[in-house]
Amino acid sequence: MDFLKLAVASAISKGPPFPYTFGDRVDIDSSIWSLYNGTKREDGSNCSIFSFEINDSTRSRLPLAKNALRKMRTLRHPGVVRIIDSVETDTYIYIATERLTPLTWHVRREALNTETIKWGLYSTAITLKFVNEEAASIHGNIRASSIYTAESGEWKLAGFEVLSSLKDDDPVIYRFGGLLPDSGRYAAPEIVKGGWDTLRNQPIHVVDSWNFGTLIYEVFNAGAFTNSEKLSQAKAIPPNMVPSYKRLTQQNPKTRLSVAHFLEQGSRSRAFFDTPLIHIAQFVENMGVKSQDEREEFLRELEETGDQFPEDFFKAKILPELLKSVEFGGGGPKVFSVVLKIGEKLSDEEWESNITPCIVRLFAIPDRATRVFLLDNLPKMIGHLSNRVVNDKVFPEMLTGFSDVAPIVREQTVKAVLVVVPKLSDRNVNGDLLKYLAKTQNDEQPGIRTNTTICLGKIARNLGPNTRQKVLTAAFTRALRDPFVHARNAALLALAATADVFDENDCAVRLLPAITPSLVDKEKLVRTQANKTLDVFLQRIKTLTANYPDTAMPSTTATDSVAAAPRMGTAQTDESSWAGWAISSFTKKLSTANGEIERAASPSALGNEPRPASAPTVAAQTQPSLSAETRTASALALHRKALSPATPAHSSFLGDEDNEDNDPDAWGDLDEEKLFDVEGSSGGAKPKSTNTGSLDGWGEPDIASMANKSKNPLPKGLTKKPTAPRIGVGNAFSNAKGNVMAARKPLNKTTGMKPIVARTNPTPAPAAKAEVKADAWDNNADGWGDGWDI
Repeated sequence: MDFLKLAVASAISKGPPFPYTFGDRVDIDSSIWSLYNGTKREDGSNCSIFSFEINDSTRSRLPLAKNALRKMRTLRHPGVVRIIDSVETDTYIYIATERLTPLTWHVRREALNTETIKWGLYSTAITLKFVNEEAASIHGNIRASSIYTAESGEWKLAGFEVLSSLKDDDPVIYRFGGLLPDSGRYAAPEIVKGGWDTLRNQPIHVVDSWNFGTLIYEVFNAGAFTNSEKLSQAKAIPPNMVPSYKRLTQQNPKTRLSVAHFLEQGSRSRAFFDTPLIHIAQFVENMGVKSQDEREEFLRELEETGDQFPEDFFKAKILPELLKSVEFGGGGPKVFSVVLKIGEKLSDEEWESNITPCIVRLFAIPDRATRVFLLDNLPKMIGHLSNRVVNDKVFPEMLTGFSDVAPIVREQTVKAVLVVVPKLSDRNVNGDLLKYLAKTQNDEQPGIRTNTTICLGKIARNLGPNTRQKVLTAAFTRALRDPFVHARNAALLALAATADVFDENDCAVRLLPAITPSLVDKEKLVRTQANKTLDVFLQRIKTLTANYPDTAMPSTTATDSVAAAPRMGTAQTDESSWAGWAISSFTKKLSTANGEIERAASPSALGNEPRPASAPTVAAQTQPSLSAETRTASALALHRKALSPATPAHSSFLGDEDNEDNDPDAWGDLDEEKLFDVEGSSGGAKPKSTNTGSLDGWGEPDIASMANKSKNPLPKGLTKKPTAPRIGVGNAFSNAKGNVMAARKPLNKTTGMKPIVARTNPTPAPAAKAEVKADAWDNNADGWGDGWDI
């Protein structure tokens, strides 16, 4: 092999330029040529090279090689091997053609099914008919070794060594027909008897008809042709072809069927050439001029018989024609679906070179029908598209679909996001994609809003960690308020599926409050899913807080605990135990405050602190004077002991049932104050007053009139500097009465100062504001479900 390559290279260097590189040698039988795989130096395209080396052993066959070269240059037909270039010198003849594979390779391996063989014989018969009738020539060398398969899988006719026209002065076949390899094995009976000169008196088709019969026998019987006696045994030849085959191999040349008549018989209805495969091959060549009905029939047959075609024929012949039909001929989705079916047989390199350019051009076409079927079939294509093509060519065109006026385009674009997002860059995902998904979540079509929520849930892990929680929290909480029931349900499902991407703070502070209204949704579907999602987030919070410390407060000594902070009692076990914790904290503190009542406290010590409704009035008390160091430390203890007498038997911690302090709307904002802030709320009991006009109908209190009627002053030294009223979790009504009681304090005998009233200008009671908010909430709640009904 190396010696041959060196010889070829040496010959080329001495002769005219031949711009092709010789590759591996291809074995062929019964030929005067050596066949090589080659490439064109200019562009690297594939080709085949027929080589004939002129030397003493081959010089006798030189006329055959020269005749073959001359006929290949002049004979042009789709069924004939296409010549690209050639060079002829005194030492060699080189012919560069399209890339070819010997038919004998496929025949010996029995790689061709019956339908494919019929299609090949049909195309060869058409070519041979052209040679006999239009070209008025005799081929004289029809056999399996003279036929090659192109990259498209089509059978191509070669072997023109003795091809002769009856118009020639001295036809080559009469003089050199006997020089063909294995000429005696393939010779017709009349040639065996009288030589090649007998053809001068015979019809032009007789020798080619006989040889076409031997070709039929070879291809159907794995090339097992040895002599003419075998031809009488049909063996694997299809039964409906046998009668015509026998007429081709008649011993008498005058009764021998011509190839043209054989083709005619086979093309009749239900004859051996009346097959879907042959119909499709014929249709592809003229697809551009076919009607819409004919195209649909063609596509139906193609889907039914696609597996019978050679893969090479799909790739090189049918696929380019279908792509032209889709891009320029209005083939539409049906044609494109067939293209994708053929594309499954392509390698990534073949897909990229054949289909990818067409897909990119189709995405740039502003046709909605084209865009929809591209998006529908994107899952079949995405595996063959590179990340660069998706980010640079496909995705920018997809973005236009998010804003299209047709809902179907917007919806399919949202669905296609799931397909392309694994190949998108972080910049495209966290930038343009999220911007357009934010628009579709506010789309007027409820189905598009729902699909957008589902899409966000499924691409959550593709989002950047810096934007994931922010975007998903905003998107899902918005979807929970959607009027469309399935949009709300989709938000709950998405939250449950993406719970692991949220931290404990987002779960507890932002998401759980957004989920809980769905527990009372009017739709059972939403309520059921809300319970499931709530359980998921509660479990998520438990998992994330499992390693939290028991407390975040700093450790203190027992003395500091007694002097500085009240201790909470053990929680009760009944349902109302939350109230018992506050009472326990007061009573336990009294046991440690004996003998430490402050005597000379400033009038501002207690100020106008609000007093709970359940605390009774306290009479003035006197105690011995204490040192200055003790006064400050015992002020709080004095306050607690003085304001914690026994509770009247007729009232509870929350007061009577008709007490306005029990109004739940008057509790205010739970985020404003901490529960049971001892230093910020009064522990005194509500005084019994005969005032009938102080808070009539939750109106503004008459501060002046109540100050004039003050009867029960606070004990001396228990007043504070005036401070602004605080609205906490304590009842708002006690805050309002704090102002009243401050106005009723008598003159301080010790200091000679008048009590300081917290506010001289009447202000609306906080409870009134709380009631307004409650009324507004109630009105909104009445219309809540109606506004979300579908």
